[in-house]
Parts: sequence; structure tokens; C-alpha cells
Amino acid sequence: MARLQRELIPAPEFKSNRFGARVLRDFKLNRTVYLMLLPVVLYYLIFQYGPMYGLQIAFKDYIPAKGFAGSPWVGLKHFQEFFESYYFWRLLGNTMLLSFYSLIFFFPAGIVLALLLNEVANPKFKRAVQTITYMPHFISLVVIVGMMVDFLSSNGLINNLLVSVFGIEPIPFMRTPGWFRTLFIGSELWQNLGWSSIIFLAAISNIDPALYEAARIDGANRFKQALHITFPGILPTVTILLILFIGRFMTVGAEKILLMYNPVTYETADVIQTYVYRKGILQADFSYSAAIGLFNAAISFALLILANTIARRVGETKLW
Repeated sequence: MARLQRELIPAPEFKSNRFGARVLRDFKLNRTVYLMLLPVVLYYLIFQYGPMYGLQIAFKDYIPAKGFAGSPWVGLKHFQEFFESYYFWRLLGNTMLLSFYSLIFFFPAGIVLALLLNEVANPKFKRAVQTITYMPHFISLVVIVGMMVDFLSSNGLINNLLVSVFGIEPIPFMRTPGWFRTLFIGSELWQNLGWSSIIFLAAISNIDPALYEAARIDGANRFKQALHITFPGILPTVTILLILFIGRFMTVGAEKILLMYNPVTYETADVIQTYVYRKGILQADFSYSAAIGLFNAAISFALLILANTIARRVGETKLW
């Protein structure tokens, strides 16, 4: 009897339920999927996580001849120097202001353009507007800034119009600190507004048409349909993109700033990343620039966590 009971009761599967066993079993079942994932994993390991080994120079006086391991430790010396430097508050303020202006002017503009394009009934006009607004995105950044320098120079097109129409003195736009942020945000809008609206248009296309039909039967006009159906329909996409935007809050377009600014406009144009470029590449102060870059990355990471936490508590959409 006892022998019969032992045969009927299945033996406990402690070994087969272990994490390693489950992973191995899953790998055998989905080996093709794992092989497809392998290049991506290798890319992140080699090019994203591997270079993090070099972050230790932020806490050392890095000497190339001695390498990472042989350079002497200095603790938080470089961070302290940066926080006490004359440029700290100027760099932090310029970075935060440019990112904040991008957040309140550039980010909503893509949503508004997508909502407006969705209301256009004439397909030819809609395609024409989309083509015109998408094209600047494919122009090289160097060409864009070159056009700005030509058009905004003292004898350029804009100043010639101002002189001939309003009779005012030419304005050196690219050499005036007060104009830098306006030019930066304005050129960003012109170059990337159409491109940023694509993902919102894609989100709008996924909204159930039956909702619009029901709203029309109930007497809702186009504005109310956009307000109560379209915008709520794309809200999860807006939330995710907003979280990602805030995660890049401290990485304002440094490449464009490097092309646009000059020592005369450092007062409003110099940001943390451009300062890191000058200290690290031009002056070869690797440890100091690594410390500043690490500080910048830490703030971005903290902002990403904060934005995701707020999104998770306010609504259901979140990154993780």
C-alpha cells in the first residue's frame, strides 16, 4: 500500500524549478529568439557598459602613461573643484534653461501639429504640409547652422530686410548672448517639428474610428472630438515620450551649441556638455571632465526616475 502511494504522489520538482533550470529550458525552447537578441546584448555590453570601467578616472588624477589602474586616487577632488568653480552656476543655469525652453515650446509643438494635421480633410494638402515640415530634419546640422550664420549675419538676408523695412540698425544675432536661446529653440522647431509629430500621428491612427462616429451621433464637433477622443487616445504615448524627454533633460543638443556658440555668447550658450568637451578634448583634463560628465549623467538618471515615479502614481502609463 505504501509503495502504491509513493508511486501515485509525484516527486517534488525542486531541481527543475530552479532559476537556472527554467532559463535553460526556456533557452532550449526559444533558442532562435535568444540568438536574435544576442547582437543587441553584445552591443550594450561592449559599447554601453564596457566604457563605464573608465568612469573611475573621475575619482583619480588620470595619467595616460600609468593607465586607469596606476593613476592615483583623489576621491571627490574634481567634483569639489567643479562645484566651487566660477562657471558651475552659469553652466547649470544655461543647461536647465535651454532644456526647460525645449520642454515648454518644442515638445508640445509636435503634439499640436499632429492634432492639426489629423483635422485636415484634404489629403493632398495634408501630404504637402507633412513633406514640407519633415524635410528640414534631413538637412545636416552643419548646413543648418551655416544657413543661420549666413542669414543672420550683419549683411545677411534678415538684417537687410530689417534695415529696408523698419530702418533699424543691423543686429549681430549670432554674436549677441541675448539672442542665443531664441535662435536655438527657433531653429530646433524649424528643423525637427515635423519629425517629432510622426509618432503622435501614428498613435492617432490607432484610435478606434467607432469612437468618432459615436461622438458625431452625440453632436460633438471636431474640437470636442479632438479634446475628448484624440488627445486622451494619444496620452499614453505623450506620457512615455515626456518621461524620455525628461531623462535627456541635461543632454541638451551640445553638437548644435558647439556649432552655434562662440566666446562672446558663452554667457548664455555654454552648457555642461560643451564645457566637458573643452576641458576633456581641447585641454586634455580627462579626470575633471569625467567628473563633470558623471555629475551630469547622475542628474539625468535621477530626473528619469522621478518622472517615471510621478507618471506611475498619477496614471497607469510608465516605463517600468
